[in-house]
Amino acid sequence: VQLQASGGGSVQAGGALRLSCAASTIIVSEYSMGWYRQAPGNGREFVARIGAGGATDYADSVKGRFTISRDPAKNTVDLQLNNVKPADTADYYCTARRPFTGQDFWGQGTLVTVSS
Repeated sequence: VQLQASGGGSVQAGGALRLSCAASTIIVSEYSMGWYRQAPGNGREFVARIGAGGATDYADSVKGRFTISRDPAKNTVDLQLNNVKPADTADYYCTARRPFTGQDFWGQGTLVTVSS
């Protein structure tokens, strides 16, 4: 399973950014797909997830600001970041969870930097 995250960059607080995760060899609509992030000096933390059935879940810190979605035509999972804060600065990683086995696959990160 290959996952390629893109869309990171620098943005000012209050701005918006859209991250995208392109998957190879799997169909994203058949997997539970998620986004995690890791800020400098911190551990990796959960951000959002979309289940195979479409149910979504978000970390409290991003609820109401971030939206996870799938694009079946492009076979991608996107994360829309709105009203970003400096605390959102981190490397963002997408994950795919294999059905039944629960095995997780990770892509490389894309860096988001939010300036105040």
